[in-house]
Amino acid sequence: MSSRPGSARRCKWSDLMNKALVVILAAVMLDAVGIGLIFPILPALLREVGHTSDIAMLLGVMLALYSACQFLFSPILGVLSDRFGRRPVLLVSLAGAAIDYLVMAVAPELWLLVIGRAIAGITSANMAVATAYITDISSEDERARRFGLFHAMFGIGFIIGPVLGGMLGDLWVRAPFLAAALLNGLNFALALFVLPESRPGRRDARFTWDTLNPFKPLAWALTFKALIPLMAIYLIMNLVGTVYGTTWAIYSEDVFAWNGMMIGLSLGAYGVCHALAQAFLTGPAVARLGERWALIVGMAFEAGAMLTLAFATQGWILFLMAPVFAMGGIGMPALQSLTTRQVDADRQGQLQGVLASLVSLASVFGPLFFSFAYHGFRPAWPGAIWLVALGIYLLALPLMLGIRRTQPHVGSPHT
Repeated sequence: MSSRPGSARRCKWSDLMNKALVVILAAVMLDAVGIGLIFPILPALLREVGHTSDIAMLLGVMLALYSACQFLFSPILGVLSDRFGRRPVLLVSLAGAAIDYLVMAVAPELWLLVIGRAIAGITSANMAVATAYITDISSEDERARRFGLFHAMFGIGFIIGPVLGGMLGDLWVRAPFLAAALLNGLNFALALFVLPESRPGRRDARFTWDTLNPFKPLAWALTFKALIPLMAIYLIMNLVGTVYGTTWAIYSEDVFAWNGMMIGLSLGAYGVCHALAQAFLTGPAVARLGERWALIVGMAFEAGAMLTLAFATQGWILFLMAPVFAMGGIGMPALQSLTTRQVDADRQGQLQGVLASLVSLASVFGPLFFSFAYHGFRPAWPGAIWLVALGIYLLALPLMLGIRRTQPHVGSPHT
């Protein structure tokens, strides 16, 4: 008889956490839609407020600024969520994003738009807090599958966002910013009224300004020997991942003479396949192969797809490779799950902040590198860009030897 109240409490907690997972995944999707809404109309808006038609360099600066702010603030938000709880950090960032998009919707001058884009990068760093939240409410065996769902929902948002942004932008170039503000407001309401706290802050911890040093969590992570190869692989995979957004459109124009609709259809096919793979294949792959081998198999699929694209002569091959590229996506959630095993529960927010900052670093330097490389190879062989990306990808192979077969939790460095 005495076990029933405890069982009821455990059941109630499990139901609450399942609801929390649904809410946080919905918030992730809405956040991705809000981000994706802006991409189709940002060039047109820059031409309007910058009073110039030559906005290529300006667009590059805006994209780099956004990613740089993510890099600087992802670890900060992660640390703050460890100290003060996930929920308040999410609430502040979502409210800030909604206000920021409203300001950008009516910004009459370029400098206001630049500042607004920087703030958008800061608030988008809350993805580190969302991943820490998922870690909090998931057992070790559930994490890979749930990280797969996280990426799937984010991918779905990025499929919906650009399409919706393009439609709204045809009506009014600033309409997508209003839609993004509305979505972030909805996100804020979800977090405020529905989302429970997953891990209360450590109230006994003394806050210092040193906490806000964005490089301190990275230095902390580098003190864990077992984390170093995992973070290096994570950085390489995200760096290579920027080649698609940087060169996909111009490559398909140059090689296959595709128009905008065909480019959009190919990206949509990739997005749908990627989302399906993340949602339904990651969990079974990790359960059958283990995290380490799921990572290896995923990387092998993506490497094979890039090698195929380098020599492709027909456009239908890009559509054929969409599910192969998507299979490559099972590696990232497996890698994230492996990484979370390296630190204790109280440092998961800090760890996710470090990982998010590595994504942002890749997003700053990857497009610059791949656009320069494509410019050099374009006259003779545009497809060579995929061999360049594959060469960088292969740098992860020796690092795979540094991944331990068993991943115990550690709470101190040099483990």
